[in-house]
Amino acid sequence: MTPLRVLSVASEIYPIVKTGGLADVVGALPAALRSEGVEVRTLVPGYPAVIAALDTATEVNSLPNVFGGNARLLLGSHQGLDLFALDAPHLFAREGNPYLGPDGKDWPDNVFRFAALARVAADIGLGSVPAFVPDVVHGHDWQAGLMPAYLRYSHRPHPPTVMTVHNMAFQGLFAKDLLGTIGLPPESFSLHGVEYFGQIGFLKAGLQFADRVTTVSPTYAVEIQRDDEGMGLGGLLRERSAGLTGILNGIDVAVWDPVTDPAIASPYGVDCLELRAPNKAALQQRMGLRASRDAFLLGVVSRLSWQKGLDLLLGCLPTIINGGMQLALLGDGDANLRGAFSAAATANPGHIGVVTGYDESLAHLIQAGSDALVVPSRFEPCGLTQLCALRYGALPIVSNVGGLADTVSDESEAGLDATGFKFAPVTTETLDHALRRAAASFFASRSNASNWPRMQLNGMLTDVSWRHRAGRYAGLYRSLIAQRRV
Repeated sequence: MTPLRVLSVASEIYPIVKTGGLADVVGALPAALRSEGVEVRTLVPGYPAVIAALDTATEVNSLPNVFGGNARLLLGSHQGLDLFALDAPHLFAREGNPYLGPDGKDWPDNVFRFAALARVAADIGLGSVPAFVPDVVHGHDWQAGLMPAYLRYSHRPHPPTVMTVHNMAFQGLFAKDLLGTIGLPPESFSLHGVEYFGQIGFLKAGLQFADRVTTVSPTYAVEIQRDDEGMGLGGLLRERSAGLTGILNGIDVAVWDPVTDPAIASPYGVDCLELRAPNKAALQQRMGLRASRDAFLLGVVSRLSWQKGLDLLLGCLPTIINGGMQLALLGDGDANLRGAFSAAATANPGHIGVVTGYDESLAHLIQAGSDALVVPSRFEPCGLTQLCALRYGALPIVSNVGGLADTVSDESEAGLDATGFKFAPVTTETLDHALRRAAASFFASRSNASNWPRMQLNGMLTDVSWRHRAGRYAGLYRSLIAQRRV
């Protein structure tokens, strides 16, 4: 059977360029879809890291005058990922964060950088690369949002399109007077086009014109249809509810496997959970925490932001410090939060350890060495860190929102089937109560008086892979193709 061809369009992809969970999903899904008879090639910007990572680089198209400079479309691969790279040095030949300049602010030409990405994706959908004419074009987040609009306004036959929302909070908003400059017709600037409160909305365009919209958990698909959670697009998503699907993310279980993980101190599995203990000792040493098998060690691997609720965790520090707990935090983001956690670590040596920035190896050790992982997000489309925690036997303590609600079973509700602890509403007080509840269960386990070890095993036996999730994407693609043939 001829594989179904899908062009995936994204601004980052693991393991080459990563700022968050989007990259993990875009990097892991193609391999999972291969077993479903789906061939995926991913179009990504030609950042320096992408160009350097290509095993081979074959020019398939020369692209003159792409928003102020010449470009090339390159064909290549990296660690099993089949890639198109948009090599446009005037847009992408910049080191560091793919979206932000050295001053920490958005690159002023992001409108052109990601319009170019979407424009080239649309061209590939229209057959500009005869050797790879996709059956479906699948865009991810606002950076790919104009792709369905370019296809719609081409007024040419084109493949069906899918848009996946990984986070509604990031929408790609730009001045309306750039409409003609980025190649969209005047009639596109309307309520039923790309207009969003007087601006060009890249994500709005994708949600308006894609044949199907997906997001990364069933609960988040419901939440974003509400006015208070839809970031101004709840009404549009309610109109499109019949074509909106929530498909849970998975993780790459080959990368995240405590049995074979080279980044941790002591590999372990469900049949040798006692071998997990050396990882706790290694994490305590790495983070400058007091060596103690009996301390309740909380881990955090997160962006430091209001969305992630890390300001609420700051309010719980007295409970952590005075309640026999420790905190190992890895993250970066908001300068005020970064400074507050660093100051707390300085003031409470042995109790709080903080590493700012991102360190992939340390992220693995935190999952393997923490007793529990804290994810107090105010909203969370899916979340991947709690999926890693389940696989590594670190019990998640999470807010009852989005994908966190879908993936963690609470100890007070699920009984013997529990995998962690949930709290609601999302406040400092309820988070503090959840931390105390989890600590009580952990300390009781020292005398075999709690369900803690069973919850660890429940989590580790939970299927957090892409195996079943990929099948849902493949089914979605095939249903779109079948509808076009009717």
